[in-house]
Amino acid sequence: MLKIIGKQFDKEREFYDQHDFTLEKCEFKGPEDGESALKECSNVNINNSLFDLRYPIWHCDNVSFKDSEMTPNCRAALWYSNNINIDNSKLLGIKAVRECKDVNITNSKIDSPEFGWKSSKLNFENCEVVSEYFLLEVINSSLKSTKFKGKYSFQYTKDITIEDCELDTKDAFWHSENVVVKNSIVKGEYLGWYAKNLTFIDCTIIGTQPLCYCENLVLKNCKMIDTDLAFENSSVHAEIIGTVDSVKNPLSGEIIADGYGEIIRDNNKYGQHGKITIRGK
Repeated sequence: MLKIIGKQFDKEREFYDQHDFTLEKCEFKGPEDGESALKECSNVNINNSLFDLRYPIWHCDNVSFKDSEMTPNCRAALWYSNNINIDNSKLLGIKAVRECKDVNITNSKIDSPEFGWKSSKLNFENCEVVSEYFLLEVINSSLKSTKFKGKYSFQYTKDITIEDCELDTKDAFWHSENVVVKNSIVKGEYLGWYAKNLTFIDCTIIGTQPLCYCENLVLKNCKMIDTDLAFENSSVHAEIIGTVDSVKNPLSGEIIADGYGEIIRDNNKYGQHGKITIRGK
C-alpha cells in the first residue's frame, strides 16, 4: 500500500479514483482552494491529518479516518460513502455526513449543522455532538455513551437504539418509528410528537409538553421532571417514578405514577380514554 507522509495538497480532485493508500500527517489546504480531494476512492487510511477544503470525501469505500480533523471549511465532508471508521477525530463543517452507509464514529467531536441525513448504520460511541436537524431520516443506527446538544434531532428516523446518552434537544424524535432509548437523560421541548413505537427504559425525561400524538408509546421505570401537558392524544403505557406536573387527554392505555400535579380532561374530540393511575391506589 502506498504511504504518503507530511505532504500538503490543495488541487481539485487531488486523489480522484485512487485506491489502496495511506495519508499520514498530511494537510489539505492552500491557495488553489481545490475541492473533492478524495472522490471515487477506496481502501484509504487517513491518520493525523488536517482537511480544510470543501467536499473532501465523496463516493468512497472503506475509509479509516483517525486522529484527524475536518475544519469548519470542510463543507459537506463525507457524502455517498460506505464503510467509514472515524476515531478520535473532529468533524466541524456543516452537513458533514449524508447518504452514507456503515459509518462508525468513536471518541470524536462533532459540531456540524444538518449532520448525518439519510444515512443508515450510522453508529456513535463515546462522542460529543452539537448539531441542528441531527440525523434526519436516518435508519438502523445507534448511539452509546454520547452527549448531544442541538435542535430538531432524530426526526423521521427508524430503527434507532440509544443507550447511556445525554440528549439536550428540542422537537426530538418527531415522526420517528421503532426507537428505543435506555438509561439516558433526555432534555428538551415537545419531545417525540407523532412518533410510533417509541420506548424509554430507565430514562429521565425533562421539558414541557412531551410525548403527544404518539402511537404505541412505552415508558418503563422512567422519571419525568418539569413535564407538563404530557401524553396528549397518545396511546401510551407508562410506568413513572415520582410525579408528573400534568397529564392531558391521553388517548388510550395506562399511565402509572406516584402522583400528578394536574390531570386535564377537557377535550372529547378523539375520545380520550387513557387510564391515569396513582401507584398503589
